[in-house]
Amino acid sequence: MDFDLNDEQKEIKQVAHELLASRSPFSKVREAATSAKYDPALWSELVELGWPGIAVASEHGGQGLGAVELSVLVEELGYACAATPYLSTATAAAVIESAGSPEQRSKWLPGLASGEHTAGMGSPELAADARDAAVIVLLDGDEASLLARAEADVEELVTIDPTRRFATVSGEGEGLGAGAADRVRTAIASELIGVCQRALDMTLEYVKDRKQFGVPVGSFQAVSHRCAQMLLVTESIRSAAYFAAWAADADPDRLPEAAALAAAAGADGGREVTASAIQAHGGIGFTWEADVHWLYKRAQLDTALLGGARRHRAALARLGGARVRSALGAAADR
Repeated sequence: MDFDLNDEQKEIKQVAHELLASRSPFSKVREAATSAKYDPALWSELVELGWPGIAVASEHGGQGLGAVELSVLVEELGYACAATPYLSTATAAAVIESAGSPEQRSKWLPGLASGEHTAGMGSPELAADARDAAVIVLLDGDEASLLARAEADVEELVTIDPTRRFATVSGEGEGLGAGAADRVRTAIASELIGVCQRALDMTLEYVKDRKQFGVPVGSFQAVSHRCAQMLLVTESIRSAAYFAAWAADADPDRLPEAAALAAAAGADGGREVTASAIQAHGGIGFTWEADVHWLYKRAQLDTALLGGARRHRAALARLGGARVRSALGAAADR
């Protein structure tokens, strides 16, 4: 059994990594954060590549791929900490494609897949990119609804992460089908893979170069143990999030459990890894000049978008308990 990405997915990942390294360095992230504006040139390039519609059927103008390919792109956007409405727009498009009605698909998908419109995503208390969106995917627990921006009451919300625009949203939306909320959480967890991987890479680079007592600080046991734990947590999020992305298309019955696992791992792990990165950078890690704080802030807000880890661990307990009861009942029947 092959648990790796296929060749096409690896190529998508490499192209995204190289493009974002050149188009969205931390200097660009800072510009977007201080100006409170996204880089239109970056968005145009993502649109030209067809990435907003990566998981949208070709009949609606998309590329006809799936949740794993979306996760691949979202991971790389997280690695770059890119200031763009891609996460909310591409995820909303994927959710409408998989869980929307035929009317919802025909109404919204062509504009989202082409990049002509953007989407918001989140809960009524915290939604990303809702202010300038055409449509918003709102989560209420395990339920999701679709709300046209023109029919929503949206108020801008200032957060600690100025690289992304947030708002509160109220209004009555149209219900989406099963799996919509799980797909949203899978995508957010996938972004946290990239955020954590970048934090780990920056930390390893720093502790190899920074010296104390004539030796790299990375050679100190406490520092090396911290880095090893960062790797463990990052890989845990990666495994859980890609399993959920695979289940979304290949085995939807397993998606609720897989998405809860990914959300719990991402909510806890994202904050742990990025906080450890700041600690490992020492005194400079707490300064505005150190870029690592952008990753910490992104992880904090992604955790809030996920709704925290506790509710997802409770969901895992309920789902696991139901599976055990079902198995015991089947055994008793035999």
